[in-house]
This record gives sequence, C-alpha cells and structure tokens, in this order.
Amino acid sequence: MKLSFTLCAFVLSLFLLFMSAACDNEKVDQSKQKLQLVTHPEWSYNKTIYEVNIRQFSDEGNFSGFKPHLDRLQSLGVGIIWLMPIHPIGNLNRKGALGSYYSVKNYKEVNPEFGTLEEFKELVKEIHSRGMYVIIDWVANHSAWDNIWALNRPDFYTKDSSGNFIPPIGTDWSDVIDLDFDNVSLWNYMINAMRFWVRECDIDGFRCDVAAMVPTEFWDKARVELNKVKPVFMLAEAHEPELHEKAFDMTYNWQLKDMMNKIATKRADVAHLDSLILWENYNYPQNAFRMNFTTNHDENSWNGTAYQRLGKGTHTFLALAGTIQGMLLIYGGQEAGLNKALEFFEKDIIVWKEHEANELLTRLNFLKMENKAMWNGEMGGELKRLKTSDDKHLFAFSRERDGSKVLALFNLSPKKLITILRGENIYDKYTDLMTGQIVSHSEKKEFVLEGWEYKIFYN
Repeated sequence: MKLSFTLCAFVLSLFLLFMSAACDNEKVDQSKQKLQLVTHPEWSYNKTIYEVNIRQFSDEGNFSGFKPHLDRLQSLGVGIIWLMPIHPIGNLNRKGALGSYYSVKNYKEVNPEFGTLEEFKELVKEIHSRGMYVIIDWVANHSAWDNIWALNRPDFYTKDSSGNFIPPIGTDWSDVIDLDFDNVSLWNYMINAMRFWVRECDIDGFRCDVAAMVPTEFWDKARVELNKVKPVFMLAEAHEPELHEKAFDMTYNWQLKDMMNKIATKRADVAHLDSLILWENYNYPQNAFRMNFTTNHDENSWNGTAYQRLGKGTHTFLALAGTIQGMLLIYGGQEAGLNKALEFFEKDIIVWKEHEANELLTRLNFLKMENKAMWNGEMGGELKRLKTSDDKHLFAFSRERDGSKVLALFNLSPKKLITILRGENIYDKYTDLMTGQIVSHSEKKEFVLEGWEYKIFYN
C-alpha cells in the first residue's frame, strides 16, 4: 500500500526520534562506564539513616539530652546517625533568638549549647558501641559573619566591588557570608578542619550542605584526604550524578520526594513514577546510593509536614521510600508521628509519643539489614516492575538478590483496587512484613488493596 507524504514524514520523524533517544542512551551508558566510582564503606550497604536535630530532640537540647535515645534508636534499627551542625553558631546578623545551625562560627569547636568536645567524643563512642555509625553536617559553602576566618583570613571570602563580605549570591541567607573556593588555600584549611573530626573524634563521615554550590574538585580532594584517616561515608545535599564519581556515596533523591508530592495531590500517577525510575537508572551509576525521604529538616520547617503534604498516603509513601532502591532517611520525630513544623531558629521540642509509624519504620529498617534484596547500591536487588490490572494507580514490583526476595504492592490512590500480579519468578511462599503471617502467592491469587493501602512480602 502506498503511504501518503504526511504519513511517511510521520514515520520518518518517529524513526529519527527513536535513533536520537538510542544515541542519547548510549552516551549516558558510555559516560557511566567512564566514571571512577567511589568505594563505599562495607558497613553502609544495609543501613538506613536517621537525622538528629539536637536542639529540638530533648528538653535539654544538648548531647546529654540526646544520649538516652540511643537504645531506642538501636531498637528502631537505625544504622547511621546524622547530626545536624554541632558547631558554634554566629552572633553577628543572627536569625532568630538561637540562630541557624548552618551559620558556623568555628569549624573546630563544639556549640557550647550542646556540650563540650569531650562530651561529643563520648557520644560518638556510645553510638559506635551500639553498632551504629555517625556523620556530622558540614557547611563548606559559607560561614557566620563572625567566623574566626573572617577575622584572620578575609581572603577566604567572596566580596563585592567595595570589598565587603556578601551572602551567597541568589539566596536570602543574610546570616552567613560566602566562601571563595577560587582561593585554593581555603581548600587546605577546610579539609584540615574536616580531618580533625575524623581523626580526633572518630566520626564516620559527613553530610555536606549545598554540596553543588562548592566545586566538585574540592570534594574529590577532600574524600581522598579523609580516606587516609579511615574509610568515610559522604552524603551530598545535592542530586548531580557526577558527584558519585569520586567524592560522594549518596545524594538526595529530591526527584522522588517531588513525585510523591505530585501523586498525593493527583498531579501525577504511577506512569510518571515509572518514568522517573527509568530516568534514574539511566543517569546514575549502578552503585550510587540515593537518599529516599518523605521529610527532613528543610521540608518539615519550610514546606509543611509529611502529613500535610502527603495526607492519607503518608505511611504508604514512607513504605515506598523504604523498599525501592536507595537508602531511607528518617527525620528525628518521624517515628513518633511528627506533625508540626519545627521552628528553625528557636527552641521547639519534638513531642515524643507512641505511634504506628514506629512499627512500620522498625520493620522496614530490619528488612533492610537482613534481606539482601533491600541492600543499597549494586549489592541490592534490581527493581522489577510487575504488571497489574491498574498500572496507573497500582505500583507493584519485586526485588531479588542471592536467594532473598521482596514483593511489594502500593495503591497510590484513594480508591479500592483488586488485581492479579503478572511477572517472572514471583509466585512463592512469603512472610507478610506487617503481620508476620506466612502467605503463599499463586498465579491466580487476587490482591485487594483499599485506598492508599500497601502490602510488602519477603522471603
């Protein structure tokens, strides 16, 4: 049959689009092969991470007030404890009564409101004694106006045309001033300060604030120097894939958080989530850790609580973040159902209480520790999507590694769904994660999920 000119042009355009996409994917694959990927600490593959806001964690708001929670966090299955900045906070141009933790006055001292250096060292020992690891927040991009370097090394800072210190360009961070990484001497001072905490206090790594606003080459050098002291774990508050090349073990999965927000408010569905996962697989190295979260200190304080943003799907999205590829972040108080936006510059204590989120997080954390399918990076099982009767609203997948298997279904809608799963090697005996019951799945078994319900099975 003879095709019309219009139809021929359409077919040709589809062919060219396909070839262009194939070439793009080939370029991505080649670039991924060129990456000299970081070597993760062996202990990090089956861990989850927990963010601690020392000020708001207890009435005391210090290391002593936090320490009694360590046994509870161990029972929760926490693997890595991330402490928000522990350094002295600047007084000049301070925001609020207590100021921002991210306005660092001295990189080699402890905030006296939190305790002493010796008390911090003791805290690190207590964390290690429970089989957990600890990283501290590091603010390399900027410092307080009254940081000791502003007095002794003003050449470390960016200045305006009149020679005055300035906040980072494009921000409203009036309580801090921008550090100038064009000055390579700054690099040595900064790395020396980071090395101090690894060598003297035996911390296990850093969470690096606004990491993409600092040259990647600096982080590459810092990682090499820190690893000379001990193998460290590095988390970047950034999403750029190239940061995984030499410097960072893990980056923020903001993309997933944004997608969950959109699905919760009916601005996206499972098809969009599928596309995001495909995009992730193409753009990030296989061994890259991505930090999955529904909330953190910035989201909680500035964008609303997880319950406000995700509504009835809050725990469903939390379970999703804990079972797909990546490492789950728990923000302090989340296990107690934290549903208030904590003040950032003032005292605002977390209300600790029994909550159903605690059981969910405990089960997710121990599943991560004990089931290899859930491990991080290249050591975990590949996520394989399963066909359902409603792939627009039902997200189902399996992950398998070395005989360990997880099967998960998430109803990402408010309506009741009934389905039969289709996929390879999924019919087996499993344990229901939340009930502990042994169940058997066959080819004809129906799964019934109420609105926003999820089911997770493992063997």
